[in-house]
Amino acid sequence: MRLGLVTYNLAKDWDLETLIVNCEQTGFAGVELRTTHAHKVESDLSPAARAEVRRRFAGSKVELVGLGTAFEFDAVDPAELQRHIEGTKAYLQLAADLGVSGVKVRPNKVHEAEGLPRERTLEQIGWALRQCGECAAGLGVQVRLEVHGRVTCDPPHIRTMLDHADHPSVVACWNSNPQDLEGVGLEGNFALLAGRIGLVHINELWNEYPWQGLFSLLRQSGYAGYCLAEIPESPEPLRLMRYYRALWLLQSGEKEE
Repeated sequence: MRLGLVTYNLAKDWDLETLIVNCEQTGFAGVELRTTHAHKVESDLSPAARAEVRRRFAGSKVELVGLGTAFEFDAVDPAELQRHIEGTKAYLQLAADLGVSGVKVRPNKVHEAEGLPRERTLEQIGWALRQCGECAAGLGVQVRLEVHGRVTCDPPHIRTMLDHADHPSVVACWNSNPQDLEGVGLEGNFALLAGRIGLVHINELWNEYPWQGLFSLLRQSGYAGYCLAEIPESPEPLRLMRYYRALWLLQSGEKEE
């Protein structure tokens, strides 16, 4: 496994060059670029601009691991739902053009207060994911469903969405939430998604989350990808990143590269 960075929130104000340099200096091997941030890697980039972004990463020690969007598929309004599907497809094309392996999307909520059964929303999210998965397959990339949202972040619900999607190009992005420890606990909840995890988000490595247990489960499942730090801003970002990497090596048991 390798350590990388989610650019939400720590790096949200860094341009692309600053981001790459800071990651190189602190030993972060990869990044997931959050959309709408200062790096400005968006679906409206021209072909020349896409080629330049790809060149910048290829000439660096930092891998562009993914694009992090806020597209979600629970909307009650069919037109809004379709906008999110089409927006996802645009970023899937961007990912393919940049040589990126996947795009992160998310569930966000259910609509039981509006009279819609929870199961119907989960099924709709899965249906939308399948549309995006078919597009992703044609481009050679993944749709990564973040374990996110109110109610929707429960791993059993994520498993239900993946089952409704029923597509090999749709995978989960483990998000290291407190809810992972509820019900059947970390091992049981992890087992629901084991083998379907395409990316991992981690957060504060000093907190009570059983990090060593998670990293052990990831290895046992055969996961050999990135664990991306999603951490708050800091007035001393490079200092924080160096300390974070040291703690990551300790908690994960990975060796210095």
